[in-house]
Amino acid sequence: CLDEEGKVHEFSSSWRTDDCNDCSCNRAGISCCTSYMTPVNYDKEKCESIFNKETCSYKVVEKDDHSKECPAHSWVG
Repeated sequence: CLDEEGKVHEFSSSWRTDDCNDCSCNRAGISCCTSYMTPVNYDKEKCESIFNKETCSYKVVEKDDHSKECPAHSWVG
């Protein structure tokens, strides 16, 4: 399989892209999906979600103090 970056992958292989997608290759082609969950139900006035590309995960924190986490009640991904 040839991915969008021009890299060749063997059949039955899997990998994680630089933008945190999990991909796999088989004879039908390449299939990719996000490797992370996105917070959708939290106090958006008081809090914000921050994506960490190194861990491929979101953290929900207070806008005024990023050291304080906020509860996220629903995630999608």
